Amino acid sequence: MMRLLLAEDEKEMAAAVTAVLQYSGYEVDCVFDGLSAVDMAQKNVYDCMIFDIMMPKMSGVEALKILRRSGDVTPVIMLTAKTELDDRITSLDAGADDYVMKPFSMGELLARIRSIIRRAGTFSPAVLTVGSVKLNVEEQNLSCKNSISLSGKETKLMKFFMLNVDKVLSTKDLFTHVWIDETEVSEDIVWIYISYLREKLEAVNADIEILGEKGESFILTKK
Repeated sequence: MMRLLLAEDEKEMAAAVTAVLQYSGYEVDCVFDGLSAVDMAQKNVYDCMIFDIMMPKMSGVEALKILRRSGDVTPVIMLTAKTELDDRITSLDAGADDYVMKPFSMGELLARIRSIIRRAGTFSPAVLTVGSVKLNVEEQNLSCKNSISLSGKETKLMKFFMLNVDKVLSTKDLFTHVWIDETEVSEDIVWIYISYLREKLEAVNADIEILGEKGESFILTKK
C-alpha cells in the first residue's frame, strides 16, 4: 500500500482529505504543522508528501527546504492559495514537484498524486553517496575502497536503502518498493538480497552496514 504524509493545519480539511485518500487506497499519516512534517518525514518512508504552505511552527516551504537539504527526494505536492502566484514560485524553487491551488477538487489531487508517484524514479540522482560508499544506479556499480557490480534488483534495493539512510525499513516496505511488480515471489526474497548486499558491502570495505534480522526490520547506517 502506498503511504502518504499530509501536513495541513486546518483540521477539518485535513480530516476530510485524509478520509478520501484512505478510501482511495492510501495509507495516510496526518500532521498539523511544519515541524511535525519534518519529524515524520525524517523517520518514515513515504511515496508522496502533501504540504500546505501556511502552517504554524514552520511553513511548508521551510519544511521542504530542510528535507531537500538533507537529501530527501520524496515527491512533494504543495497546497497553495489560488491568488498567491509568489507561493507557487517559492514552492517550486524550494524543491516542490507540483502544486495544487486551494480550493481544489479531490479528483485533481488524486490525479496529481498518481502522476507524481509514477514519475518518482526520475527524482533521484544517478549517483548516491552514504559515508564513503557510492552507488552508481545507471551502471549498477557499488564502490568504496574498490568497486563491485550489482544485479538490477540489488541496485534497486541498495538505492532504496541509500535514499532512506538511518530509517527503519520493514521487510514489507522493502518488498513493496523493490518487488512491486513481482507476483511469483514471497517476502522471503528480501532476506536473500539483504545477504547479497551485506557480502558486497564487505567486499568493497564499506563504512556503512545493513542491520536487522530475517523477517524483521532493517536499517542502513554508518559503522
